[in-house]
Amino acid sequence: MKRWEIKYMKKMISDKIGKKLILMTLCVFVTMLGMGCGEKKESSDNLEGSLTDIMASLYENAQLDAGFREALDSFETVELTDDLEISILGTDEITYTEGVVSMPMMSSTAFQCVLLRVDDADVETAKQALKDNANPDKWVCVSAETTLIESRGNVIFFIMSGKNEAYALNEAFQKL
Repeated sequence: MKRWEIKYMKKMISDKIGKKLILMTLCVFVTMLGMGCGEKKESSDNLEGSLTDIMASLYENAQLDAGFREALDSFETVELTDDLEISILGTDEITYTEGVVSMPMMSSTAFQCVLLRVDDADVETAKQALKDNANPDKWVCVSAETTLIESRGNVIFFIMSGKNEAYALNEAFQKL
């Protein structure tokens, strides 16, 4: 190769590298600019609406088997009252602003699903009280296979039931 050919090839290579470097820098700059210009929203994980409506939504959207769906006709969702607290929550020491429980009226199945709305500052304390006092053996002749206690914002989901139903309803709760 001649000297001028080598010099020409070096210039072409350095030009290509320079162009790629400038292009990559420009891409990074535009990406960062786009990320910085997005509108910042206040996001709250608190669920809106009544707990009765939220419970209905859980049953509607959960991936439940056909047999359990049929059994839902015998379930009732009621407001959690002082009279029900100890039998449902295992304690009357939880402070909540709204509470509902869904359970079968006549069944040999161990099942209850509870939604509690508490003050934001009390969520973890309430969840711990539920964990400490939940009794999956409270039913006559049957026991709940699974106990789950989760939360989204200021709403606590507390279920004692069979494994499949508990996880399906919890998944629907997490997707709200």
